[in-house]
Amino acid sequence: MKEIVFAGAGGQGVLTSGLLISQIAVFKGYHATWIPQYGSAMRGGTANCTVKFGKEYIYNPSQEEPDVLLAMNTPSFEKFLSLVKPGGTIIINSDMVDSEINTRDDIKIVEVPCLTMAEGINHPKGANIIMAGVIVKITKYFTEEEALNGMNDMFRKKGKEKFEKFNTEAFKLGYNFI
Repeated sequence: MKEIVFAGAGGQGVLTSGLLISQIAVFKGYHATWIPQYGSAMRGGTANCTVKFGKEYIYNPSQEEPDVLLAMNTPSFEKFLSLVKPGGTIIINSDMVDSEINTRDDIKIVEVPCLTMAEGINHPKGANIIMAGVIVKITKYFTEEEALNGMNDMFRKKGKEKFEKFNTEAFKLGYNFI
């Protein structure tokens, strides 16, 4: 079973990123859970979610020892750094998080300037989709095609197919960043 924690401030799209990865897993035929947590003030407050998926049944969907952490801001990086399992990976939004504050030498840090990248493709709300692409590429849990099909299926079901071109471009940008 794989575990990923997505963390940031409300409005950064971390809950959507987590939901996206869980839905890609379901689309592939895996069992998956998505457990969101957020403060009472949505935009600007804290937000995180835990996604678990795998071929086996998931008995405990709560946060335990993630293989991967997505940290979109410094408070999230600091809060969840100690939870990541040894040998795990932390993907940071390098536009907002300085990797120099890392205190561990048993994890891998991947720096992605996702806000700058999103602005570069005129999709300022696409930073979270870029990071989902990075996660898919780094972890190798899904192929690019599986991920794109699962992502677009999820957004179509939410009535957001008009953003498919932008989201596909953002996802591919993140996927090819690595």
